[in-house]
Amino acid sequence: MAITTYAELKTAVANFLARSDLTDRIPEFVSMAEARMGRELETRSQEKRATATLTGGDAFVSLPTDLRSVRMVKLNTTPTEVLEYYTPQKINELYASGGSGKPRAYTIIGGEIKFAPTPDSAYTAEIVYMEGVPDLSDSNTTNTILTRHPDLYLYGALSAASVYLMDDQKTQMYDSLFTRSMEELKREEEKGQHAGSGLFMKSDYGELT
Repeated sequence: MAITTYAELKTAVANFLARSDLTDRIPEFVSMAEARMGRELETRSQEKRATATLTGGDAFVSLPTDLRSVRMVKLNTTPTEVLEYYTPQKINELYASGGSGKPRAYTIIGGEIKFAPTPDSAYTAEIVYMEGVPDLSDSNTTNTILTRHPDLYLYGALSAASVYLMDDQKTQMYDSLFTRSMEELKREEEKGQHAGSGLFMKSDYGELT
């Protein structure tokens, strides 16, 4: 059977397990697979961008709630300006004197971006970032990873199920299949980013937040 939705994935996991007493556990196995993928995957479908309005006198802006890592921050000025990233300690050293002006740099503190120097007026910033793997659920029935790589979800869930069942042999088998599928996906992404030229990188953004 095809595996294109959350319901079909749960059915496939149940079929592979050949157990009728694990229905309530299967969503947990899927969540465990998503947690593993979320820590490792950086696919084009996870790359997104969001805009933020900087207010004069306020150095902080909240990050998107689905953000996992920041790829780039730029000001939408004319011309646009890509900001430098510094650690919180370094940015405090570089801009210790305070004051305000057009931001030149940023750092991440908790769930916020800190701009430096503090904006002297309103600016629009664009944040390019990687999100985690969008969780499947009864209301969010599919995502790009499931559509293109259902085997990754299946083997990841079955590996988690085998750990739960304390079946070391099957845990090793499904974990190996999951790892191989992950590596194949990563190679596919790398080829897609460099297709056509060793110097050209494609960028495929998701919707604005």
